[in-house]
Amino acid sequence: MTQPLVRRTDIGRAAILTIDRPDKLNALNVPVFEELNAHVKRIREQGDAVGVVVLRGAGKCFSAGHDLSDIATGEALPEPSFQAKVIERLANLPLPVITVVHGHCYTGALELALAGDIILAAESAKFADTHARWALTPVWGLSQRLPRRVGTYKARELMFTCRTLTGRQAEAIGLANQCVPDAELESTLTRLIDDICANSSFSHAANKRLLLESDGLPIGDGLAREIYRGEGRGPDMKERIAAFTNKTARKQA
Repeated sequence: MTQPLVRRTDIGRAAILTIDRPDKLNALNVPVFEELNAHVKRIREQGDAVGVVVLRGAGKCFSAGHDLSDIATGEALPEPSFQAKVIERLANLPLPVITVVHGHCYTGALELALAGDIILAAESAKFADTHARWALTPVWGLSQRLPRRVGTYKARELMFTCRTLTGRQAEAIGLANQCVPDAELESTLTRLIDDICANSSFSHAANKRLLLESDGLPIGDGLAREIYRGEGRGPDMKERIAAFTNKTARKQA
C-alpha cells in the first residue's frame, strides 16, 4: 500500500495536515499538491466539524521547497497553475489556518506557508525566498502574500538577496506571528488550537471573509464593507452569552 504524502490527523476539531516526504526534506511535487488538494476539499465539505487547520512537515523540516528535479524535467499538471490554485484554496478556507514551521522553509515552501493565517515558527526555522538564485519568479502567490505580511520594501530585500532568516528574525519582521524554542513548539501549538476552537466558528468564517474581501481597499471602502455587509450575529451568540452569564453568576454566588 502506498504511503500518503500528506497525512491527516484529527485532534478534537483540529485537522492536522502533515507533508510526509522526510527522505526528500518534504520537497513539494505534484503528487503532494494533489493529496493536499483532496484534503482541503474534504475539510471545506465538513463545515463546522473542523475548527482549525494545521499544516506542518514531518521529519527535519517543514519543506525544502519546490522539488527542483520536477522543475528540471517538467511537471505533468492536472490543470494549469495547479499548485497556485491549491494554495489559494487552502488560504481561502473559511476557518483559521496555522502553518507550523521548523527547519527549512524555502521558496516554494514559503509560498505554501504564507497560506496560513498564522505562522508559528520554531527557533530552528529557516525562511528564504531563493527564486532569484535559480533564475525563477514566483508563481504560487509569494509576490502578493509576502509584502502583505512584511511590507513591500522588506519583501524586496528578501527576494533580491535570497538571504535566510532564522525563526526569531522572521518573528521580528512579522513573517512569523510567533517564534518559540523547538522544545515548546508542540505545547504552544496545542494552546493556540485550544484558544481558536474555544471561539465561534461563525465569527472565524465571517471575520476571515471580511479581512480577505477588504484587503487593499481604501479605509472608507473597507469600513463600508464591515458596516453594511458584515454578517452580524451568529447562531451561537445567545448560547455563548448565556453560558458566560451563568458562569459569572455561579462565581458570585
